[in-house]
Amino acid sequence: MSPTAPRSDRSPMQSLDEAVSRLIEGARPHAIAETETISTFDALNRVLAEEVRSNLSVPPEDNSEMDGYALRATDVPVAGAVLVVSQRVPAGQVGQPLQPGTAARIFTGAQIPSGADAVVMQELCDAMPPERDGELGRVRVQAVPAAGQAIRRRGEDVRQGAVVLSPGMRMTPQAMGMAASVGAGQLRVRRKPRVALFSTGDELAMPGEPLKPGAIYNSNRFTLRGLLQAAGCDAIDLGIVPDKLDATREALRRAAAQADLVLTCGGVSVGEEDHLRPALQAEGRLDLWSIAIKPGKPLAFGAVRRDDGGEALYMGLPGNPVSSTVTFLVAVMPVLRVLCGAPPDGPKPIAMTAGFDWPKPNVRREFLRARVASDGWLEIYPNQGSGVLTSMVWADGLIDNPGGRAVARGDTVSFLPLGLLLQ
Repeated sequence: MSPTAPRSDRSPMQSLDEAVSRLIEGARPHAIAETETISTFDALNRVLAEEVRSNLSVPPEDNSEMDGYALRATDVPVAGAVLVVSQRVPAGQVGQPLQPGTAARIFTGAQIPSGADAVVMQELCDAMPPERDGELGRVRVQAVPAAGQAIRRRGEDVRQGAVVLSPGMRMTPQAMGMAASVGAGQLRVRRKPRVALFSTGDELAMPGEPLKPGAIYNSNRFTLRGLLQAAGCDAIDLGIVPDKLDATREALRRAAAQADLVLTCGGVSVGEEDHLRPALQAEGRLDLWSIAIKPGKPLAFGAVRRDDGGEALYMGLPGNPVSSTVTFLVAVMPVLRVLCGAPPDGPKPIAMTAGFDWPKPNVRREFLRARVASDGWLEIYPNQGSGVLTSMVWADGLIDNPGGRAVARGDTVSFLPLGLLLQ
């Protein structure tokens, strides 16, 4: 369902799953079609627009898993057999065909010489001096090898022609390595989502400025900008907008002209100094939702018109610092995934053991700030208030606790690591 005008000032609470489903549906028409070609070196967090197919097998030839001796298994029928060392094969070089009754000194990653069918690690071999001119030496093999032992077969990782990375995948360090391993020096990726961020409020001050009576430092501006950058977006910071209707409308127009999504925090209410709501209704469309989660209940979703006839999506988050962070992770991230062409589903929760008691749950679905203790169980921050930003700094994840569910020490709970929520 696309964003619509508000039906009432007091919309009934909806579940997070329902809200996210509506957000995804509203964001799909705005998915970014533009792509660009970038170096694989610079691909971290980017979303693939095209598949990556291997033009070669990995490894390209049979090679040794370890340092040792390549030989014919039939030449070592019993432990203690002695073979002539006929050649030395370091990685990056191709050896000569191996003659019966001989062994090749070989190193990790080196191509197996034709005729050899096993590698024996050097720890199971005793190097011996040569007995004749022209020999490199001899080796006593102290274990009977099996054919195929310690050999990495050609194509055992990737077969030539195989698709190794699929469109819509967000590039991780290991995916970058996979692309490089098949020779992909450049990748076709989606353009990064452009997200314009601004704050409203005459009470807001920037760190480093003197704090006047009644003022507060604008922590949300820093948190949200950092979250956007961690999520692989181009964050466009438009600063602090004065609490005036004309200034707010102008900020929305500027934001929409250069962004796919406009993101604000707080101020979408009916107070005399809250101008975002009438400004949005004048410059686009707006729906106000109450989501049954804690922290974070109010959410605004809509769009801002552009002069070219298009529009930028709009999302307004609650003002409390923990509420805005949690709502970003569970509600904004699915929208960002849709915009950049990735699957909208977030990470699957991890089943872990509670090392705490939570006897008085809220009727709403709760996201408790938690971290893994030294015993491997989860502990929670003692103050779960929506304004306690310390809890987010302390935590390494969120416990997704259904509404009305009490937790006792030893219970199994669902844990969402913060790093995964940003993927």
